[in-house]
Amino acid sequence: MISQIKIAVIGLGYVGLPLARLFATKYPVVGFDINKKRIAEIINGYDSTLEVDADLLKRSLVSTNPANAIIDNKYPCGLFCSDNIEEIRTCNFYIVTVPTPVDRNNRPDLTPLLKASETVGKVISRGDIVVYESTVYPGATEEDCIPVVESISGLKFNIDFFGGYSPERINPGDKEHTVEKIKKVTSGSTPEIGEIVDSVYRSVIVAGTHLAPSIKVAEAAKIIENSQRDINIAFINELAKIFSLMKIDTNSVLEAAATKWNFLPFKPGLVGGHCIGVDPYYLAQKAQEYGYHPEIILAGRRLNDGMGKYVASEVIKLMIKKEVPVKNAKVLMLGITFKENCPDIRNTKAIDVYNELLEYGMAVDVYDPWANQSEVKHEYQIDTITTYPEKNGYSAIILVVAHNEFLKIDLQEHKKMGCVIYDVKTLLRPEDIDARL
Repeated sequence: MISQIKIAVIGLGYVGLPLARLFATKYPVVGFDINKKRIAEIINGYDSTLEVDADLLKRSLVSTNPANAIIDNKYPCGLFCSDNIEEIRTCNFYIVTVPTPVDRNNRPDLTPLLKASETVGKVISRGDIVVYESTVYPGATEEDCIPVVESISGLKFNIDFFGGYSPERINPGDKEHTVEKIKKVTSGSTPEIGEIVDSVYRSVIVAGTHLAPSIKVAEAAKIIENSQRDINIAFINELAKIFSLMKIDTNSVLEAAATKWNFLPFKPGLVGGHCIGVDPYYLAQKAQEYGYHPEIILAGRRLNDGMGKYVASEVIKLMIKKEVPVKNAKVLMLGITFKENCPDIRNTKAIDVYNELLEYGMAVDVYDPWANQSEVKHEYQIDTITTYPEKNGYSAIILVVAHNEFLKIDLQEHKKMGCVIYDVKTLLRPEDIDARL
């Protein structure tokens, strides 16, 4: 159907840029993003998400000549990036990789996805294919996104243009399980389109692909991946609360239980980020539209969403036991990103710990060597400190994120001065802390 694949990747964040870079090894690729600053940094060979190595990115980029140079086959493969919609008009295989967040009431927010669909609608031509990678509830691609493309373009779905869904499986900060090494689920709006979509992805994904029988099956498969993890972590978080009351070390229990071959090795912690902390709400929303109220899924979400408050309350209890004054106490939080060794602050649950400590009248410093200061300021109105304060009279120090850099910190001096040390991530030595989750 398509004689020569010419790819446009719409949205160059944690998912889009690694994917565009990978496809650029085999195809002409135009990366599109409305963020001019983001485009400029990529063109200069820098990825602020740290997902793509600078040397690898620079080798992938073609010159700053117009994208038509790619389309005219001057470059048989390579990546050109632009914020100009006209540069993607002559592509024929569109991949949408924009975020799908929830609003303050945990309801799915499809705004970025629908805006990206409008963009596709303005440039798509007869015979083209649009594939969505953004995590959605089953049905969103064909019921919410495709109608927007139809409305803007004036073309008819599965007659003039076609669709597909291939859920992203990017794990931010993971340098081992990179995009090409993770098996990819694919799908198409017709069996023939499914085969085309699968062949395109299979040509660059060394781990292989799995062609799902329909778009809805692929959407559902993605959303249960993270919902399953969310529920499992919620179970371990609940165990941590129980064992804390029983004065039993949770980590020791998990180590013992893990000696059984089929025990699932989950650990307690804060569950945030753009996937696990969000996706269950998408599935729950769709289930409720069908008249079903999901109990386990939402129970897991409620428990995990309450862990920030729980951590703060545990620290307060320790301070009271050590007769450390709570009001106006100076506290240091180690980490603000949603996971270790990664600059991603989206939907971080570390902010829940921070806000709860403020409710107790504490003064809280945040130190995170991975987080971008301006992004943290913009997103959470927090001025992070730039260097670790060796001695600053803290009443409590809470390790919230397990960055490798925190392993080098000597907390003994703080502890000797009566400072409460709480480890959320079981990263520190037992002798250096007062308690851990």
